Amino acid sequence: MGKILILYDSATGNTKKMAEYVAAGAKKVSGMEIRLLHVDQAKKKDVVWCEGIAVGSPTNLGILSWKMKRFWDEEMLDLWSKIDGRIGCAFSSSGGWGGGSELTCNSILTILINYGFLVFGTPDYVGNRFTLHYGAVVAGEPRKEKEISACKKIGERLAQWVGFYIDGKKELYPLSV
Repeated sequence: MGKILILYDSATGNTKKMAEYVAAGAKKVSGMEIRLLHVDQAKKKDVVWCEGIAVGSPTNLGILSWKMKRFWDEEMLDLWSKIDGRIGCAFSSSGGWGGGSELTCNSILTILINYGFLVFGTPDYVGNRFTLHYGAVVAGEPRKEKEISACKKIGERLAQWVGFYIDGKKELYPLSV
């Protein structure tokens, strides 16, 4: 059974809604155990527990929130080089389009890479000219179908990669033709 952690920070509730959609996407893959946690509730044992993680943060001055950065800087520091090999992805909301959500996803992915996570984005289009290359991004609250689909897609893809790489379920390979 794959274990997936959806870890998020949310100031306005928009990133929390994204996290809930990411979790819904991960639940599309049977056999996954999902934990949905706000960063204030999370402990390092939650990251140790998971095999796949989706990290979400509101965009704060073009990068992740200070709470999320503090979690990785302080809570996780003694696990440096001890949690590598897990699979990770990112999602972010911002106040408006062009507000830095992709930069926020990149800052999250950089942190995960530094801890040894195998990270991914997807080339999938979930709407007209709407992709999630660096992770799922929205401006404000996810309301449009393409925004909700992006969140669900990144969660589903995370679960597929965990199922394929960790659980050895070849039928979950997401790129099968």
